[in-house]
Amino acid sequence: MDRFQAMQMYVQVVDAGSFSAAARILNIGQPAVSKTIAQLEKHLDVRLLLRTTHGLTPTEAGQRFYERVRIALQQAEEAEIAARSADKGLSGILRVAAAPTFARLHVIPFLPHFMEQHPQLKVDIRLDDRPIDLIAEGIDICLRMGNLQDSGAVARKLATSRRSVLATADYLSRFGYPKHPRDLSQHEALVFSQVNDTWQFRRGNEVENVVLNGRLHLSAAEGVRAAVLASMGITIASDWMFSQEIATGMVERVINEWTLPDIDLWAVFPGGRMATAKARQFSTFVETLLQA
Repeated sequence: MDRFQAMQMYVQVVDAGSFSAAARILNIGQPAVSKTIAQLEKHLDVRLLLRTTHGLTPTEAGQRFYERVRIALQQAEEAEIAARSADKGLSGILRVAAAPTFARLHVIPFLPHFMEQHPQLKVDIRLDDRPIDLIAEGIDICLRMGNLQDSGAVARKLATSRRSVLATADYLSRFGYPKHPRDLSQHEALVFSQVNDTWQFRRGNEVENVVLNGRLHLSAAEGVRAAVLASMGITIASDWMFSQEIATGMVERVINEWTLPDIDLWAVFPGGRMATAKARQFSTFVETLLQA
């Protein structure tokens, strides 16, 4: 038994909550995972995991072992990176989760530079507008926008974007420019169903709450973007989503005397784990991109 590999596998099993989930993340068969953990328990002469109908739970000894091994693995990774010459950079697999539209516009076009710096690194990007289970999916870092729901996650804010009321110049020339938040009721709203459809506008001490009503609801930000660019209506979104079109004048901000809540971009790391060196360097890379 390779003890180092067995310890890595044990941490993955505890994080994932089951042998099958860990096997899927590690891309090996479940019997191999079960056999390795059994060998580890035999080697230590202690039971590490309790098998229940709800999955796997560490025993008291298993929890102590997990906490120490997790730190030891992190330190081993740091030592390996420190020992490796600077020109080789990071190695292994970096698993990233991100919203498709944001990643397509602001991350993927700049990945060649990051990957050139780290020729031994493989990058696996999972694109999904919906929140995913970072531990179950084996994610190292998630780029998440808006309010964070997972209180157990470790997160670092990378950037902030303005939210705006947006439409193409073509749509506005045909249907007119709204001047007040209440005017949005007279326009065809394009609604992103993943977010709240009630928006709070502010102008000084004035507050106006508006509910976006429209015939077209879309479950993905990419759909909202496509509908706006097809001049189908008006939407509320981050400026990140249309930064290129805003710069060229194809898409315009309206109702500019009123402000909407800004939106934050967070680097989220799986709860209960130290962020890997790969994840930290990638978060710094994205943060630098958005500051440029």
